[in-house]
Amino acid sequence: MIVGVIFEILFLFIFLCVPAILSLYNLIGMFHEWKKKILRNILWLMTFVLGELFTFWLFEWGNVCFGSLWSDQLYNAQRHQPIWSGGVVSVAVISLAGVVGASILIARNVNKLPPLISVLCISSMYLTLALQVVWSIQCLPVAIDFFPYLAVPVNLFFIAYTIIIEKINEWDENQHHQDADFGKNDFIRSINSCLIDSSKWPVFALILALPLLGVFLIILVLFGQEPNSIIKAWTETSDWTFSLREGPQNLYYDEHYLCTVAAGGHKKVVKPLRMGERHGHPVIVNRQLLIANAFENVLEERTPKFHRAVRNFYDKYGFPIADYIRTNKVACDITYFIMKPLEWIFLIVLYLVDANPEDRIAVQYMPRKD
Repeated sequence: MIVGVIFEILFLFIFLCVPAILSLYNLIGMFHEWKKKILRNILWLMTFVLGELFTFWLFEWGNVCFGSLWSDQLYNAQRHQPIWSGGVVSVAVISLAGVVGASILIARNVNKLPPLISVLCISSMYLTLALQVVWSIQCLPVAIDFFPYLAVPVNLFFIAYTIIIEKINEWDENQHHQDADFGKNDFIRSINSCLIDSSKWPVFALILALPLLGVFLIILVLFGQEPNSIIKAWTETSDWTFSLREGPQNLYYDEHYLCTVAAGGHKKVVKPLRMGERHGHPVIVNRQLLIANAFENVLEERTPKFHRAVRNFYDKYGFPIADYIRTNKVACDITYFIMKPLEWIFLIVLYLVDANPEDRIAVQYMPRKD
């Protein structure tokens, strides 16, 4: 019990207190200049890394299957991937570009960089923030249940704003920019000269964001990505805000009962027969599941007290096993084979005590209307 309490306290601290503390720190940093820049940068890195891990864990806990395409069959409350796997590379590269741009601005004194480089770094940050907005809107269907996923986008906005303001002020502190030598190329030199006024950087960065996105997409196409992969990453999905695909309806299996879970194994192994209904939900049924349920039905009719004892025993020891195997098809297949001897015993009993055993087996899990 003591270990359990310690674990719960540690869990709450990591997944509730740490994000809240980092968020508050980043919010204050927008209006207050921290003197210990190294500590601040470490906390920013923690915000990004822990935030991504926290978001992934949150969605995994919420039955979001990142590896399942929109066309894959899912079960119970599972959801398909929010970002199409074919477009993940495009999303990741553009997101990483913003991280690289922010890292350059953080690591270098902006007075030692040409203004165009600084503006392009800000543009790359804009692209990453735009993806964060799209991500936030894409996940609105689960916003009520998983609202903490918004912590990462909000904190990235806090950090980006702080970096931009800090670099503008850093540039303004140097009064000798008019005399700076921006190279021999007249075109580049003229552009840098137009960017002397750092107060206009956010606007110029917004203008350059679209051409920069085009450059990234061209590079991605050269490496095998589809030209519209950045769009399809959000639309080639099901269950989400921008989804244009309609995935198959989720099938239901009881997460606590071994026979029902085993019916969710590979088709060639468990041999599903038809769709059935359990507690108002559609379920996949196979011969083994029908026989097991028919046997339980006989026990309930002939020996109700013994049936209750068996059910209590099964509920006590079957729940944790079923909960462990329910998301693994191979484990479901193994369970199917393990239960084969029991299936034969159940069938023998049915043929010994029931005048029409196959009729009893056939009607299991039939919808009430039938």
